[in-house]
Amino acid sequence: MINLEATANIGMEAVLKREIQALGLENIRVSDGLVSMSGEMEDIARLNLHLRTAERVHWVLKRFRATTFTELFDGVYDLPWPDIMPRTANFVTEAKSKKSGLFSLSDIQRISEKAIVNKMQTRYKTEWFEKNGARYRIGIRIVDDIATIYIDTSGDGLHNRGYRQRSVKAPLTETLASGLVQLSYWNKNRMLVDPFCGSGTILIEAILLARHIAPGLNRRFDFEYWNAKGTNAKEMRKEAFEMIDYDSKLELYGFDVDPKAIEASRINLDGLGLSDDVTLIEKDIAELDLAGDYGVIITNPPYGKRIEDRESVRDLNRSLGDLCRALPTWSHYIITADRGFEKGYGKKADRKRKLFNGNIRTDYYQYYGPKP
Repeated sequence: MINLEATANIGMEAVLKREIQALGLENIRVSDGLVSMSGEMEDIARLNLHLRTAERVHWVLKRFRATTFTELFDGVYDLPWPDIMPRTANFVTEAKSKKSGLFSLSDIQRISEKAIVNKMQTRYKTEWFEKNGARYRIGIRIVDDIATIYIDTSGDGLHNRGYRQRSVKAPLTETLASGLVQLSYWNKNRMLVDPFCGSGTILIEAILLARHIAPGLNRRFDFEYWNAKGTNAKEMRKEAFEMIDYDSKLELYGFDVDPKAIEASRINLDGLGLSDDVTLIEKDIAELDLAGDYGVIITNPPYGKRIEDRESVRDLNRSLGDLCRALPTWSHYIITADRGFEKGYGKKADRKRKLFNGNIRTDYYQYYGPKP
């Protein structure tokens, strides 16, 4: 067994925990922005391929107390680095520190890298390592004087699915968009509408979820270049492709007043071969007339910072409220940084959840319709 952890946006830890449980991992523990677990080497591939709300997957090598730089050096040096990395490894160190006596990030990185190099030199009798091979991002996180040494197995953040060929201003991250869908009552048997679809991220993440398409199928990860034994990446990818549901009929609609946004959504959907699942229409929210029962709206309306923007935002919120009140059997989910959203919308949310879109604090307003 090995120790693993997955990072998440603050507020998404519970969703990420459920995803990890569904993949069959054990000893799951949750803290702010982090979910830890036990697993096998092949779970590195499984987690990177399948997790929808994780930002990164770490292979945790060791935890130990470090109140001095000597303790830090000894703890890092004690790891079997020549067995973990090849001589040509392009390794870099990244440090974080919180509530600890060791707080200088540059010194933490320097001491840790020196320990790694010294340990590598016990096997490879050389003064210089070229670092022209695969990338190994080694993390040193010290919290309350406890050091955690890990390797980032993902490489680029997992929000980078590889499908976003076009984007629009202030898009949602893919991981957050998937979390919004998973926090809703939507399923593949219900209509889904995004009145402010932008580049289509919410709609795409909903389709990936409904069709059991692993979000990591379209990209590569750092661990795949390591030749590490037991990750079974090829088998994991084959297994993921076999899980895809090609047959379910989906009904999704994306609207936006900006023709560039509609074009961006269309290009992103075309790139994934998912265009048949979504109807895209250029239309202002004030002109929308939706029909049907028990549908779901999930959306990220524009929110402005300037005074002249805020007035238009209030108008959009009122229009959104009018639309939703005309759909009494629907459920509505809106993420926004506008603190006055409920006043403009005209109704207090059944539940409000604090989330972060990058560094932007937002709230997810949830309005529950009746069960079908």
